[in-house]
Amino acid sequence: MGLTGFGVFFLFFGMILFFDKALLAIGNILFVAGLSFVIGLERTFRFFFQRHKVKATSFFLGGVFVVLIGWPIIGVVLEIYGFFLLFRGFFPVAVGFIRRIPILGSLLNLPGISGVSTAYNNFILDI
Repeated sequence: MGLTGFGVFFLFFGMILFFDKALLAIGNILFVAGLSFVIGLERTFRFFFQRHKVKATSFFLGGVFVVLIGWPIIGVVLEIYGFFLLFRGFFPVAVGFIRRIPILGSLLNLPGISGVSTAYNNFILDI
């Protein structure tokens, strides 16, 4: 969990600092390494290389590669698109979990935000 958390932190910090190449590269490596430590190498390969996730995996790993060769803005755009395609089935579960957390749940249940999150979850589940 630590490597994944640090990877997300470095990715976020790299974007705040105007797409710093080094921070984004470190964040990418830490995120992918942390994911494989959390769920294991075999399950990581199975997750990324499923037949219906080939497009998402190619965008995500292609974005990582583009960041590593030195084009951070294009790489981050590719990564974000691939990330949303890869993890779109997980978002409704995460929103349901966050709704049970006392302070964050009350924020997600506000009138404007509740409608958006419910519509997004229904849209994702329909796909």
